[in-house]
This record gives sequence, C-alpha cells and structure tokens, in this order.
Amino acid sequence: MQDNATEVTAAGIARLAGVGRAAVSNWRRRHADFPKPVGGTETSPSFALAEVEAWLRRQGKLAEVPLRERVWQQLAGHPEGPVTALTHAGCVLLLIHDRPTLWLEVSAGSDERLAAMLPGALEQVLAPRFGATSARRGAAAVNSRSAVNSPGAVNSRGGARSRVAVNERGSVNEPGSVNEPGSVNPSGAVNTPIAPTAPSAVNRPGAVNTPPPVNTTPAVHTPTGPEVLPSAPLLRGAAELAAEMGGARQAFEFLLGRHLDANPRQYTLTPAELAGLMADLAGPARTALDPACGTGALLRAVAPRPEQELYAQDTAPDLAAVTALRLALRTRATVRAAAGDTLRADAYPELRADAVLCHPPFNERNWGHDELAYDPRWEYGFPARNESELAWVQHALARLKDGGTAVLLMPPAAASRRSGRRIRADLLRRGALRAVVALPVGAAPPYNIPLHLWVLRRPDKAPAQPEVLLADAGQFATEGRGGPDWRAVREAVLDAWHAFDRTGTLDERPGLARALPVIELLDDDVDLAPARHLPPPTAADGAEELTAVRERLGETLGLAAELTPPPAAGARPVRWPLTTVGELARGGALVMRTGGNGGHARVPVLTDHDVLAGTAPSGTLPESDEEPVLTEPGDVVVPVLGGGSMARVIDEATGGAALGRNLVLLRPDRTALDSWFLAGFLRGTANNRQASSYASTATRLDVRRLQLPRLPLDEQRRYGARFRALDEFERALRHANRLGDQLVRGMYDGLTDGTVAPD
Repeated sequence: MQDNATEVTAAGIARLAGVGRAAVSNWRRRHADFPKPVGGTETSPSFALAEVEAWLRRQGKLAEVPLRERVWQQLAGHPEGPVTALTHAGCVLLLIHDRPTLWLEVSAGSDERLAAMLPGALEQVLAPRFGATSARRGAAAVNSRSAVNSPGAVNSRGGARSRVAVNERGSVNEPGSVNEPGSVNPSGAVNTPIAPTAPSAVNRPGAVNTPPPVNTTPAVHTPTGPEVLPSAPLLRGAAELAAEMGGARQAFEFLLGRHLDANPRQYTLTPAELAGLMADLAGPARTALDPACGTGALLRAVAPRPEQELYAQDTAPDLAAVTALRLALRTRATVRAAAGDTLRADAYPELRADAVLCHPPFNERNWGHDELAYDPRWEYGFPARNESELAWVQHALARLKDGGTAVLLMPPAAASRRSGRRIRADLLRRGALRAVVALPVGAAPPYNIPLHLWVLRRPDKAPAQPEVLLADAGQFATEGRGGPDWRAVREAVLDAWHAFDRTGTLDERPGLARALPVIELLDDDVDLAPARHLPPPTAADGAEELTAVRERLGETLGLAAELTPPPAAGARPVRWPLTTVGELARGGALVMRTGGNGGHARVPVLTDHDVLAGTAPSGTLPESDEEPVLTEPGDVVVPVLGGGSMARVIDEATGGAALGRNLVLLRPDRTALDSWFLAGFLRGTANNRQASSYASTATRLDVRRLQLPRLPLDEQRRYGARFRALDEFERALRHANRLGDQLVRGMYDGLTDGTVAPD
C-alpha cells in the first residue's frame, strides 16, 4: 500500500507547516489545486499526507517534513487506527533493538517483500521475549483488531476476550490443552499442570488459589503479512526515527507520548513521580506484578535486578500490548503481559510475587461481584458491590509471597466507607495493612482529590503488638498545575515508612505521620483516613510567625504603592506603521518556537498556568528523548489558549526551563527588538482580539498575527521601560495577595488551635 493511504487532518497540516488552522482554511478557499479531502467528515475532513506534503512544497511553504512529524502523521492517520499502528511500530522497534541486522535484511526491497518477510522475523524476537511460539500462534481469535483497540475510548474493563489459558510463566496455551508436568516451553518456562475447569491444586500451606483463567489473551501477537502491509511506510519511518533519536526505546516513547497527549481523555495515566514513589515503597523485587497495568508506568519504575520477572495484565488489550513493548524495550527482564479481566480471569493464578503495584479502576460496580462470591481470594471478607477497590486489595495480597509488599493507589473513600469497615478491620487485625498515606491534591487523576496509597504486606506471622502507619503529605501541595512538590513528598513519606518498617513503630511527626496501635482504629467506623488521626502541625513560633508575615505584607503593600503607575496624560490614539510577529520571524528579527511534547525529568517545565499566574516553572512533560525547547533570559513567552492577553519576559531565575505545551516562545534579536517593548505590545487587548480564533469550547491565539508598531530601537526601549515598571507593579500585587491569604489562614488556624489569643 502506498504512503498516500496515510491521512492527515487540518490540524496536522497546520503543525506540518507551522501555521494556525485558520491559515489552512484560507488555503483551501484560495487555492483551487489544494488537495481534496479523502476521508473524515464534512466538518473535520482528512487529506492524503503525500498529496499535502507535495502541495506545501510546490507552494514554498515547506522545504521538508521533519521526520518526527512525518512518522507521527503516518501513525495518527493509519487506516487501522493509531493504536494498531503504534503496536506494529513497537514490534518493529523491538526487532531493531534486539536484532538490528535482521531488520536490515527484512526491510531491503519493496513494501510487499517487507510485509511477506516481517512476520517470521518478528516471531524470532517476540516469542523469546513474550512467550512460546506455539502458544502465541494458538491465539487465532486475536487479530490486530482484537489485540489492539481501534481509536475509540479505552476504559479499564472493556475489551475483547477469548478462551485462552495462561500458565504461570505467562505463556498462552490453546484452549483445552494440558502441558505435561515439568515440560519446558520454548521460552524456557517450566509448565505446570492446569486443569481445564477445576481449580488448581494448592501449592503450599496458606496459598490462595483461583480457578485457571478462561478469559485472557496474549498481549502482543505477530501480525500477518496482510495486516502489516498498510504499516510498511510507518515502519520504515520508525526505523529512521530510532536512528535519529538514538535508539528504538526513545522512538517508541516519543510516539507513545504523542499518542497519549493527543488522546488525554481515553487514558488514566499514573504520573512518573508517583510511580517511582510506589516502587520505592514496595522495595527491591525480583518478581513484580501490575494487575491493572495501563500503559506500564508502575512496572517501568521498578528498579532493575538480575533475572527479574515482570508480569502485567489489563482488560484493555491495547494497553497490555503497549506495556509489554515498553518493558521489553527498556529492560532485559522476563516480560509476561496478558490481556483479560484480572478479577474475573486472572492470568497468573500461581504467581507469588515479591511486589505488586497497582493503580486500579475506581468506583466500579461491574467488577464481578455476582460471579465471584465464593472466590478464595477473599481471605479478609467478600467485598460489597461498591467496594471494587477492596477486591483489588485482596487480589494483590493473594498474588504476594509471604512477606511480599503491595502498594495500591486508592480513592480516599475506600478508607472510610461503612460498607468496607469489616474488611478494613480484618486487614488491620491480621497485620496485612501496614500504612495509609494521604497524597497531596494534584498527585494523580482525578487531580482535585487527595488520593491515598495503601501499603500492604502478606503476613508470614501475626505481629505481637500491631501498629499501622498513617501519613499525610497534603502540606506539599502546590498552586501550579505541575503537581505537588514531589521531592518533599518522597523524602517525607519514604523516611517515615522506612523508619516504621524497621521497628514496627514511629515517634509522632506532628501533622505528617504517626504509628497508631491497631486497637485504636477498631471502632464502629474503622476510619483509616490519615487526616482524622493526625492533628495539623502547629505554626512555627505561633503568633511570632504571623507577626513576621504581617510585616512582610506591609512592606509589600508599601512597595506596590510606590510602584503604582502615575496617571496617564491625555493623548489621542496614535496610528503607527505596523508589522506582525510572522513578518518579524520571516525577516530574522526574532525566532519563534513552540512548546514540546517531551522533556527530561531533571528540567523544570514552564507551563501556561505559570505564565498566567507569574509563578516559577512547575510542570512536567512525558519522559522523552525529544529535545525540549529551553528558555533564555530575554525570551518572550505567550500562551495560545484561553483568550487572555498575556506575555512574560523570561528572567535569570526562569531561564533554562523547558517550554511547556500551549506556549510559544519569541526570541528577539536584541539589535532590532527590545524584549519588554515586544511583550508589552503583545498584551494589548485589541491586538489579542484580532489575532484570536474561536471554537465552540476554546479560544486560540495565532501568535504570528499579533501586531507591533515599527519604532526605532531607542523609542522601543522607552516604551519597554514603562512596560517593565508595570510588570514589577503586577508582581508586587500578586505577592501581596499571597501574603494576605497566608496571614488570614494563619490567623484562623491560630485562633482555633489556641496558639493565638483573641487579644
């Protein structure tokens, strides 16, 4: 199939040419030779990528499509959907990673030859990495559409199912087949007897066994020649991208990051910082399981160890495939991933892992309550229909070896709902629940709720005087959109947990952590919410601290009064000769860059919220080897969403931060443009109104259309000095507002806890 099978939307064309969508609409109206739509809808048509690329070149609007953008457009416009394309690309990138010379041999020649030879080559890599060849081929019911969902919404429970059994090492057997005990499959795993319908035998005292799985499918299958043929141009591009970005893993992470960023409502992601904290709480693990793996963030955070085994399962087949490929590209550990409903059809009933990490679906009533009433996993009580999270807790405990640790992300309601109090009580009595940690608001979706971490351990013996650790990291929340102060959260939580884990108790840390005897929690409610048992920290020095805040507020208000601009002298509007940002960029007076989709964990990210609020860089970007756009002092940053008139000049403190999404950076030539002059005129209300386009739910600013007067550099600097004074006044007002909030909050807290007297 030719490359023109890949389609691109108007938004994709705008990204290719570096213009706004309005420009694409104008091209369609003004140029009779503009490519005709080949798909999509009347309101959102799609075009053949090859035709668009050729037209842009003829018009002089595009010298060459950047490789990253071309490969992304091929993936996004794939005829079988972006997830199928992503999985095909991931399989080939794994082939390049493991057997680069084999890829060179297969990819030589036509697309038809590539499609004919690729399945056999992939099998040489996928079988050893993910399971036995015969087992993988036995999943005939799993084609590219069932193993990987098309671009519809993905939930945590939906997905195709087939009746395929899975042995303890993750390889898949054909329905009804029984392996000989002790036989070794091609992946090197030892098979154990699995009866087709009866529960498996008890393998050791105290083990929790479940019936063998009947509704799981392999996560990654080898695509056939006809399936892979439409992907041939994409696969060749992905190979080039791997060479450009320095590796197959980097290329896959880039494509996955772009896909997740383009479809934020389809996936519930676990932030990398939270995944790292959960993995550190669980500790070193040779075998680790994530039974609701999503895109694999939790298992990626597990520290690598020799001969490590990583197990993953998710109901959504596309997520299980993505997880398997991400892990295989990142580590040489044994990777076993399965698609299937974990609670109804556990893929690893015999597994006893060192660690289980899980971000389960929240508030789900259709988790199998009616079918699983007598499931042996419910050692601590049968969960109510509205207590799906407690079902996941007990599943995690059932998959742990004695002394193994599980860490689950939980909604705060699970710690206090009356319907779950008996299970919570039994978890406490038997020493299985070791800690409940309240996270700051904004730690993970849903971002407006302070979620909890539950740390559990499969007890090998009952503790003599059991205690449980309750910690609250809510004080480390921040005002920005970049989430909490993760460094402070990690230090506080891990320090408290490690101290408690060593001794079984912990001296109280006011407002942060304390160890409570289990008996104190076994009341009628068994409420485990840390905030109910941890008194807030007393303000340092009480009234003295508030007095210092009041003094700083007075100084700031005085400074704001000094900076108040003088009354403006009456004058008639001036009609200057005007130019636009686009014209200045074409003339070389400034450089224009847009925010990226990837960055590095150690580089702070300036977000659109930071620009609007005047705060320090607070954001994060998906981990990627894509080179971020770094700010420099004197740059002007403009948000493009929201309809407000705002521009920020980067100072020494902010310089070096990565540019976040929905931001445009303008780097003026200092010999031609003054930064403050540029930023000041960009903030004009009328200027922003004429450069904005309006959709049904959002306003987008076309920065290229913003206008500036043509003035000599000396005159620019005169205006720039006034704009800079206005900026200082604005900052002083913001600081005064924050100090005022701090003083009022401290006074209320001091009066109510007795540290401040009414007089």
